[in-house]
Amino acid sequence: MHTIRRIREYGLSQRQLAVVLLVPALFTILAIALYPLSQTFWLSLQDYNLKFAAQRKFVGLGNYVKLLQDEHFRAAFSHTLFFTIVSVSMEFVIGLAVALTIHRPFWGRGLVRAAVLVPWAIPTVISARMWEWMWNDQFGVINDILLRLHLIAKSQAWLGKPGTAMWAIIITDVWKTTPFMALLLLAGLQVIPEDLYESAMIDGAGAWQRFRHITLPLLRPAILVAIIFRTLDAFRVFDVVYVLTGGASDTETLVVLNQRVLFSFLEFGYGSAISAAIFLIIFIFSGMYMRILGLELEVK
Repeated sequence: MHTIRRIREYGLSQRQLAVVLLVPALFTILAIALYPLSQTFWLSLQDYNLKFAAQRKFVGLGNYVKLLQDEHFRAAFSHTLFFTIVSVSMEFVIGLAVALTIHRPFWGRGLVRAAVLVPWAIPTVISARMWEWMWNDQFGVINDILLRLHLIAKSQAWLGKPGTAMWAIIITDVWKTTPFMALLLLAGLQVIPEDLYESAMIDGAGAWQRFRHITLPLLRPAILVAIIFRTLDAFRVFDVVYVLTGGASDTETLVVLNQRVLFSFLEFGYGSAISAAIFLIIFIFSGMYMRILGLELEVK
């Protein structure tokens, strides 16, 4: 506080003061992130395979041209896009239902809120390994339950078939990360004034009308923030896919492909081009979401 008072003595406006306070953090971020990013982009312009360390040739945009022609890259992009859209949509719907439920006052609400966060608190690799055992076609509990309910005739290799492997990964990810979505939406619900609901009830508005005309409009900024975080995180999915299938059975995502190219094939030039492409895609998504969020806040 003493430092802020000293700065204000120089006659700085609120905007100028904010810039002064943000400069150290921005400088630190740039110092940490700028070098790895610049190295990645520089390597992406070279034909560089670590197996042949002496052969390092500048190829310009050659790796990016190869990227556009690579069927594996296009397939990984489609898998990543499908995973992101489906998983984030499911997490939003289930997370909103959970947030609305635990937002209501009831006996033991604090204990329920803590229990809901348990899946999110478990490290992803551990939860993925747990689900790998559950999906197992020989001794997995999922096959056992479905057989007892007569929903399947025989045990299924859920992680070994292209038609079911991606859905198994999505269900695993939804179980793991829905609590995070619910937590963000619950934070948005907490700031909605209860007086609005009471006034609506006095005017005769039903539960659906209150949800549609009060909850959803006022929760929109929190919804956008939650979807931004989850979309960017889902697009970079690696650990759950790597543990469950290793990218087999039509489940290879962009980051799994990148890991294979970089560390299995040691193609640092082409792998860096894939990393740069992932960075560019996420940057575009972030810009779009931030613009939408900015427009929403301006309207408010």
